[in-house]
Formats: sequence, structure tokens, C-alpha cells
Amino acid sequence: MNAATVLVTGAGGYLGSQLVAALAAGRVAVGRIVATDVREVPVERRAPQVEHVMLDVRSPALIELFERCNPEVVVHLASIVTPGKHSSREFEYSVDVLGTENVLKACLASGVRKIIVSSSGAAYGYHPDNPAWIDEDAPIRGNQVFAYSWHKRLVEEMLGRWRVEHPELKQVVFRIGTILGATVKNQITDLFERRRPLAIQGSDSPFVFIWDQDVVGCILHAISADTTGIFNVAGDGALTIHEIAARLGKHCRVLPAWVLRGALAVLKALHLTQYGPEQLNFLRYRPVLANRRLKEEFGYVPRKTSVEVFEFWRAARKLGSSRAS
Repeated sequence: MNAATVLVTGAGGYLGSQLVAALAAGRVAVGRIVATDVREVPVERRAPQVEHVMLDVRSPALIELFERCNPEVVVHLASIVTPGKHSSREFEYSVDVLGTENVLKACLASGVRKIIVSSSGAAYGYHPDNPAWIDEDAPIRGNQVFAYSWHKRLVEEMLGRWRVEHPELKQVVFRIGTILGATVKNQITDLFERRRPLAIQGSDSPFVFIWDQDVVGCILHAISADTTGIFNVAGDGALTIHEIAARLGKHCRVLPAWVLRGALAVLKALHLTQYGPEQLNFLRYRPVLANRRLKEEFGYVPRKTSVEVFEFWRAARKLGSSRAS
């Protein structure tokens, strides 16, 4: 099934720009590509096949845009992944949750057939009783103290209500693991690039990675296929923080949880870091995403495992040499 028009929100972001480039290159057959973002895309970065629109997902004008473009498929990527220094919880909620609600209303008003939403493994939350491998049947328990996790939970709860109340709008929801690619740089990669990566005593802090091009591949498959549902997006396998450090030729700095909690509380109070003691569980109880349904039910097999994409990122960043065999 080919979509006549695909509209992408958050199209100027890291993932959105790669998706738009893949659509413009014709990796799936579409008739029209509409790329929206709150930031203006420089002229030299615009593909002639793409209609770029500068628009906030919270804007009332979003419905007018949808009605004018009449998209069949919407890919909703707009969210706050890494808050800016002067960001606020209220602002992040308005973009993540209220912005998604506005997108859903625009879909309903314009008769959109399918919406594809980038969620996160963070929606499961960071809890000591998380199973060793978490699948899509696990409850959504995003932690309220961690805005990103909490907002993913609220968005997914909203999507669940919409699946019941508006079944005519088909949904594909991707709970994405830690994305790595040649140019990825964020708070997680900053952790890896420390001289001694931080580890919490008694916790292996496992990471499941997914190649950015595999995330793009999943979205392209969702655009062209009939399959709907909720799917974890992660490569096979996982790496603990100690295994990651070894592959970087480093040793972890291991601290007791109570020491790190106290240090973060003091540093945040002194405005020396944006991270507080609530970040502790982010490292301590990471949800490890099982990808069976992605492969067997959705029909996409990631091209790189967690180890392979980590090694790809490490080599691209020229970070030492792997000590792992």
C-alpha cells in the first residue's frame, strides 16, 4: 500500500531529517512529502521533492495545514528529547503531551488513515522490578520525577484512549531503545565519553542500542505496510555499562547509590548541573527491550545488533580501540 501524502512532524530533528532524506530518495513510494518543524530548514538543506513548513505542533494552525495537505499517513516525531538549559517542565509537557493531542485532533479532522508515533523504552519506566527483558505486554509506568519518561507514559495512555474511541485512525507506536549513529551526541553518549564512565554499585545498567538507520527503516516499513500495533525497537542483545567501558578501553567509576544521589542533589541545588537525584534510577534500572515482536510480527529485522551499532558509533567517534574479542 502506497501513501499519497506523508506528513512528518519534528522533521528538522536528528531522526526527522534522516527520515525526510530517505523519503525524498524514494526508499518507499509516496506521492507527496510534507515536513514540518518549529525550526526553519535552511534552503541549501531542502530537497525539491519536499514541502517544508515551519509550524509548532501546538499551533491551532496545524489543523488547517492537515486539511490543506490531506495526508494519509502522519509520522509524529516532534518531542523534547534533550531539554535546553533554560527549559521548563511546563514547556516540555506542552510540546510532548499537548502537542501530540493537537496532532491527533488534526489527524481526526482531516481523515488521516494512519499515525506513526516515536515513543521510547522510557515509557516503561525505571523500576527495580522491571523484568530482565521487557516486552510490549509490560505496563507503562514512566516515572513522574523524570519528565521525558513521564511524558512518554502520558502520550501512550492518550494513544490507548484514541485506539478505543477512534479506531479508524490506525496506529503504529515504536518504543525505541538508545539510538546510536555516526553523529549521535547526547547525555548518554556523554556518559560513555567520560574518562571513567559512571556506574552504580550493584547495578549492571544494561543498554540496548538501535542503529539510527534501523529506526528510519522501521518507519519506512510502517509507512508502506498494513501492520499496526506497538513494537519495541532495539537491536539484538545488550551491553552493560562495564562491558561498554571495556570496549572503550576504560574502567568505570563505581559509586554507591546513596553517594551519587547526594552529590546530584547538591550539584543541582548549586545550579552546577541540570541533572538531579531523580536521574539515579535512569542509570540504575534501565528497561531492556525485547525485540521479538518487531522481527516476527512487524516484519523488520534490525541490521545491526546492540554490539555492532555500539562498535559502529565508537569507530565513528574514534574512541580508542575495543578490548573486547
